[in-house]
Amino acid sequence: MFVAIGCALIGAVFLALGAQQQSKAVRKGSKSLRVSGSHFVGLVKNPRWLFGLLLTVIGMVLNIYALATAPLTVVQPLGAVALVITTVVNAKDQGHKINKETMWAIALCLLGSVAFVLLALRATREVHRISQRQELTTVYILAAVVIVSIIVWFVTRHHHQPVFYIVAAGVLFGFCAVMVRTLAIEVTDPNGRMFANVSWWEYAAIAVAGLLGTYFVQNAYSSGPPELVIAGLTVIDPIVGIMIGIIILGELEANVPLWVSISMIIAGLVAIVGVAALARHHPDIQRRRQEAGHHPVATIRAED
Repeated sequence: MFVAIGCALIGAVFLALGAQQQSKAVRKGSKSLRVSGSHFVGLVKNPRWLFGLLLTVIGMVLNIYALATAPLTVVQPLGAVALVITTVVNAKDQGHKINKETMWAIALCLLGSVAFVLLALRATREVHRISQRQELTTVYILAAVVIVSIIVWFVTRHHHQPVFYIVAAGVLFGFCAVMVRTLAIEVTDPNGRMFANVSWWEYAAIAVAGLLGTYFVQNAYSSGPPELVIAGLTVIDPIVGIMIGIIILGELEANVPLWVSISMIIAGLVAIVGVAALARHHPDIQRRRQEAGHHPVATIRAED
């Protein structure tokens, strides 16, 4: 358990640094608040973006190991550490001062996330086997989320919507984490069949959720600071993962006290309020909204 927690924390550091590098690459090459298809393809040739991708992959590998050796409800929320690191690194890199509203928003994100972790430790248990019915239920819900996300994206694609990109990416990565956890449990099953235990729809679910979530994240980098991206992913992602773990995978302990359940809900709401406040008050977000408001026609044309 302690090794898994250590890997999750180190992974959070790599994810934070990777987010910073990718954010700089995306925003330097984008003249609009949305990443177009051609721009997304062009990022693959950008050394800074690729370096950020490498750091992100290392962080993800560490996180996958943590997911494979510890309960989802313990590992996922630990990524909140990345928020603090990203905030400090980005402030130094951009040379801006963090305003009080942003500091309070980050504090709410951290307070809610940490409280959620501590309560999750008390309310959940580790699951060593997942049924096919549980897998398919998760995949069906994910399919619905993908369809809704694409529809909302299509309707709002010409507007400055960093919160949508963050929420959508967080939900998708939350499902992705659940599927990775499921895959890891099946590969390490004592029956020795390893990858023969894994169904094709698990690979498909991980690929779809991962790719679409990545596209939304790049758009979030283009329309907001990396702190917002990390805040959203470290709050929305674990909350979604934990709720699936509790409701579908059966990670909830028996006879959990009512006060624990209520406190988990409150902690989750506090963290979400922090993300919303960060999206509203961060100086970089406010500056980019003003720029978008002054040049709406040019922005839309650049997107087209």
